[in-house]
Amino acid sequence: MGRNYIIFGASKGLGDAFVKGLPTSGDMVWMISRSRPKALDLNDGVDRIWLEVDLSRQNKLGLVKEALQNKIIDVLIYNVGVWERDGFEEYYDFDNDDPEDIATILNINLTSTITFIQALLPNIRRSKSGKIILIGSTAGLDHTNHSQVAFVTSKHGLRGIANAVREHVRKDKIAVTCMNPGELAAEIPYEEGADKAISEYGGTRIPVQDMVALVKCIVSLSPVSCVKEINIPAITDLNC
Repeated sequence: MGRNYIIFGASKGLGDAFVKGLPTSGDMVWMISRSRPKALDLNDGVDRIWLEVDLSRQNKLGLVKEALQNKIIDVLIYNVGVWERDGFEEYYDFDNDDPEDIATILNINLTSTITFIQALLPNIRRSKSGKIILIGSTAGLDHTNHSQVAFVTSKHGLRGIANAVREHVRKDKIAVTCMNPGELAAEIPYEEGADKAISEYGGTRIPVQDMVALVKCIVSLSPVSCVKEINIPAITDLNC
């Protein structure tokens, strides 16, 4: 029997890599995103279904629940992270952040993480080896020298969500993992390979293939094991 995935943030970057690299023929993937994923056009034996959802709002919770109904979810991956405009530029200044932008960042990165997990717990409980995987960031770790207040706050908070949800579903034998990567080479499509990503950025950004490999490992574990947290900085990142 195939494995069922639901992947949030599925249309580009790391989410696109998960959609392409994780499932195999016979698996089913529900893809959550605002824009249509190109992976819908693949013909590789994987059944992919797109649900158009704006995660800055809560009005699509019912749509997602209705689409899945009593389906089993084996793996839920919440791979959504927005940050401040120009947040990673040298000239970024927290003083100039718009309050509405701050609220949106926290809503997408934290509130929707909680509400959509809550909505889908009945589906995950139907799995014999349910996994919830949250994609955080090394910016959510201590002493990593990031000044984007809303983004850093949300990524610290994501670790708290993982810890609390893990305790909530421990009785259900659902494993909850928070993965904290450093900067990713997310602009290099999955199918172009890790070597291109390494070459393009001189080894300073993590290829999405490494993240896919780690998730494959987590997903393959028995229901006995729980990987709580993985930190994945680039080896050149002196702040981690």
